[in-house]
Amino acid sequence: MSASLPAAEAPPRRTWRATALLRGSIAVHALAGAALLARPAAWPWALGAVVADHLLISIGGLLPRNRLLGPNMSRLPPGSPPQAVALTVDDGPDPQVTPQVLALLEAQGVHATFFCIGSQVRAHPGLAREILARGHDVENHSERHLHRFSLLGPQSMADEVLRAQESIAAVTGVAPRFFRAPAGLRNPFLEPVLARADLQLVSWTRRGFDTVRCDAAGITRRLTRGMAGGDILLVHDGHAARSAAGTPVVLGVLPALIQAISTQGLTCMTLRTACARPGPA
Repeated sequence: MSASLPAAEAPPRRTWRATALLRGSIAVHALAGAALLARPAAWPWALGAVVADHLLISIGGLLPRNRLLGPNMSRLPPGSPPQAVALTVDDGPDPQVTPQVLALLEAQGVHATFFCIGSQVRAHPGLAREILARGHDVENHSERHLHRFSLLGPQSMADEVLRAQESIAAVTGVAPRFFRAPAGLRNPFLEPVLARADLQLVSWTRRGFDTVRCDAAGITRRLTRGMAGGDILLVHDGHAARSAAGTPVVLGVLPALIQAISTQGLTCMTLRTACARPGPA
């Protein structure tokens, strides 16, 4: 029920292009400035337009799955195999939880994509390499997973992304191709950095909130209700919530989730494999 293929030839490096929202934002600021110069009494209208623009941009950063601020993969691309789903695991590697997750995935013959924190990779290099050795992928989840990530300026944003890129590549020997923002939150400064690093932003199709909820059955229902080919599923090995018995809840979620994937005739693939492997013509 799992598939893994040799890495395909890397696609051409991409370049940053401002979205329609960002181009409109530039125009709004320019027009507001021109209006104030031509008619200072129009300042309430100019201010209102700028405030509305900033609110819209904020919404773009606070809704993890939208594309207002740039490309954002919330489902596998159209060329992927129609039966493929991507299981993604965030916030590790965690020395207490990740080894158990790896053992569980190996027992089920499933490969996943681990979005790892750069500082955690440097702290646990052997574990990061073990993820790759077992056929999974390690991708970029920022250097420190800051709660204020979406509030960072251009240089700090670049530091968080590029330092993690360097940390992961140095430890594993493989440079990440995908990036997931902490909690999925971001701002307009992120996409230019990702384009420079040749990284693709990835969010998710469905998540179970397994960092804050302790009910494995309820989390599994959230992940599997309406599940279909092309979905990107999100669970956590780092910052995992614990059951009443103190067990990381992800360990209770994964067996039922993997069973549901199999029962529906779906196949777990890493993001790299699914994006490189074309579906039937």
